[in-house]
Amino acid sequence: MQKKILLILSMCLIVLGLTACGEDPTKVDYNGWTYDQLKGACENAVSTLQSLSESEKAAYLASGDETLEHLISRWDEAQEGAGEYKELGEFTITKSGKTLTCEQEIIFENRPVILTYVYTYYNMQLEDITVDPVQTLGEKMTNAALNTLMGMGVVFAVLILISLIISCFKFLSHFEQKGIQQKAAPAAKEPVALVPPAVEEAITQQDDLELAAVIAAAIAASTGTSTDDFVVRSIKRRF
Repeated sequence: MQKKILLILSMCLIVLGLTACGEDPTKVDYNGWTYDQLKGACENAVSTLQSLSESEKAAYLASGDETLEHLISRWDEAQEGAGEYKELGEFTITKSGKTLTCEQEIIFENRPVILTYVYTYYNMQLEDITVDPVQTLGEKMTNAALNTLMGMGVVFAVLILISLIISCFKFLSHFEQKGIQQKAAPAAKEPVALVPPAVEEAITQQDDLELAAVIAAAIAASTGTSTDDFVVRSIKRRF
């Protein structure tokens, strides 16, 4: 029973998928807009842009309308190098979520240009209009190569910077080691100041006077006399 239910569900999904794939975009109602109306809006825009003179472009650019200014600027940029206008190409409509995108291909002599209208689907309010040139295979390869080279250049520049920073570490360690050695070195001994001869002689005389006073006091004490009765004439050192 379960296998039958799964088989029926699978068949329903396949049928729905085939129905969606086989839906004709020209007969779909786009929230009140038809395929022909959306296509006509893009074709009219192309016709208007093609017929604009330089003075009219300048007037639109000075009008203050950001949408028109952006559209005309992108149109002029897309036409550079595209050559002469030939015809309109394929028109496609894509619905994705809440947006509806209409793309009109414009064939020029050298390359095609895509005019894109972006609508908010639930009210069909125009959100944006863009004009973009279709890049050739050579241009795509060139841009890819430039992006690759730029990425590689950034990587190598960062690697070189890192290597330079790492190479500076040895100088930092050298300075740090030198500072440690300077702190560990013993302080230099201060030289001992020599006593001048005059000061040394004065110190010696003072010592002799003190010694004479001591000797006189000792003699006076042993003889019972006063120190005023005798005088020490000289003291001779024998050492």
